[in-house]
Amino acid sequence: MILYAILSLSIKIYSMKKVLSLLIIAITTIAAAQAQKATWKEMDTFHEVMAKTFHPAEEGKLDPIRTRSQEMLDKAAAWEKSTAPEGFDKKAVKNSLKELVKGSEEINKLVKEKAADNILKEKLSVLHDVFHEIMEKCEKEDHH
Repeated sequence: MILYAILSLSIKIYSMKKVLSLLIIAITTIAAAQAQKATWKEMDTFHEVMAKTFHPAEEGKLDPIRTRSQEMLDKAAAWEKSTAPEGFDKKAVKNSLKELVKGSEEINKLVKEKAADNILKEKLSVLHDVFHEIMEKCEKEDHH
């Protein structure tokens, strides 16, 4: 009788551990899925161009922005015209996106006019700040 009780208790404990393990796996999987941030494709593609032009400019290398200013403008315009994914509030960044396009147009014009490096670097820095302002507004939104 005691052996049966011990065996029965052992099976219950084993079953509870198995259930608990499955529950932990399920909770972890759900939490990981919720932790993944939604992405805004057009924001990401603009960011690629911004990163590959702004950071070299910080080091005095203006060739990347001189060769990619039209691409930057195109990406900014595409982002402004895009539909925000679920969880993003496009209204919150609407004016900043307009400013981003306007700044990109200005930089593209300066490149075409062969503006001095210091002027181009200054305008790119301002545009970089606008970009980060938009990113911060997007980060504040709960888009998980």
